[in-house]
Amino acid sequence: MRFEKMTKVIALTGAVAMAFGLAGCGGSGSGSSASGKGGKTEILVWSWDSTLPRTVKGFEAKNPDIKVKVTNVGTNKKEYTALNNALSANKGAPDLAQVEYYALPEYATQDKLQDLSDMGASGYKSFYTPGTWNSVNLNGGVYALPMDSGPMALFYNKEVFDKAGVTEVPTTWDEYYEAAKKIKAVGSYITSDSGDAGFFDSMTWQAGAKPFATSKDGKTVTINLTGDSKVKKWDDYWQKMINEDLINTKIPGWSDDWNKGLNDGSIASLLMGAWMPYNLLSGAPDASGKWRVAQMPTWEKGGTENSENGGSSLAMIKTKDDSKSKAAYKFLEYACHNAEGIKTRVDGGAFPADNNTLKSNEFLSMTSLKDADGKDNAYFGGQKFNEVLSQAAKNVLPGYKFLPFEVYARGIYGDKMTAFTSKSATLDQGIAAWQKDLQNYAKQQGYTVKE
Repeated sequence: MRFEKMTKVIALTGAVAMAFGLAGCGGSGSGSSASGKGGKTEILVWSWDSTLPRTVKGFEAKNPDIKVKVTNVGTNKKEYTALNNALSANKGAPDLAQVEYYALPEYATQDKLQDLSDMGASGYKSFYTPGTWNSVNLNGGVYALPMDSGPMALFYNKEVFDKAGVTEVPTTWDEYYEAAKKIKAVGSYITSDSGDAGFFDSMTWQAGAKPFATSKDGKTVTINLTGDSKVKKWDDYWQKMINEDLINTKIPGWSDDWNKGLNDGSIASLLMGAWMPYNLLSGAPDASGKWRVAQMPTWEKGGTENSENGGSSLAMIKTKDDSKSKAAYKFLEYACHNAEGIKTRVDGGAFPADNNTLKSNEFLSMTSLKDADGKDNAYFGGQKFNEVLSQAAKNVLPGYKFLPFEVYARGIYGDKMTAFTSKSATLDQGIAAWQKDLQNYAKQQGYTVKE
């Protein structure tokens, strides 16, 4: 184990933690018997991802001695609360759990995850994209395998852009600002943001910021938001967009109103992860054929800098049961490293984390999505959208680190960033308040804090 176990338990979900019933969630767990019916080894997987259950049939056909049960106990924060409760009680935890990249350091720091290095994963660096590999390779250990990835891209409604006279896709943030003014003049917003911590992380990451760090022994954290010039660079830019009413700050992401805006063109673009296409298809079906995909704008003309937005890994919960761990690793390998398993998930809508898929002709040549009825839908007007997204994955900047209590950090972000709801507040003030809270919280959890 390459992390020192903290003497004080970290509250995984902090302010967002709430009672979450585990009835019906009890499974094999780390302390239960490995044998199921017919002598099979049963493993329990917690995942909200709709593509992971698709891999079970193929895996069980190749491994008839293993039975896999995939259970959805809730999306991200709800699952983390349930997992935290199960781990604390030492009862009912799954064998494998879907964990987003930003939350992975919390579990690894607490010594709750199996280091997969000695099980064969240490040699997988070249298999995965740099962004996803860096996210699971923590302090020299491999604490999960990448399930998918979310390199940022500019998704835009070409019909609205054309109407506004934005005939060239913005390639710099200055051009994006000018496009925002033209789009506002025709009655739409170029995008929306009501205060999303994941978006903040992605945009400051793309700007080159590195405000967070954790020491190798897991005891010291650096929290330097106000002193990072690249954080300031993004905040100043976004504050200008807010001040001039060029972004919609009133509509929360993923709400019905948000989908309506994407559907009718009143929200004309998104700065979002590469997993967005199928969400657009389901959330804004009437806009089919109008949307396109481009690389993210950058700070300098000709730049390529990019970041990740979202994405998940599949992690193994620590267990002393050797047969359990071997069975769990086999499924983890199949779902995240085996070509057949990965293809099953990609065909279901997952955006790949592996380089082989990202460079395959079948993937790169896609011009349509499969709708709910299995019919082809040229949502992006016949564009080979995966060519753009595959390049976006190659452009992700290395070295960005999440806090070892990132779930808590994101949970309180919106409360501090009142600039989205009040003209008298600024993003700089919100960042300072957020930093102070994070530093105090870190000290309460037993960390030494550096600025």
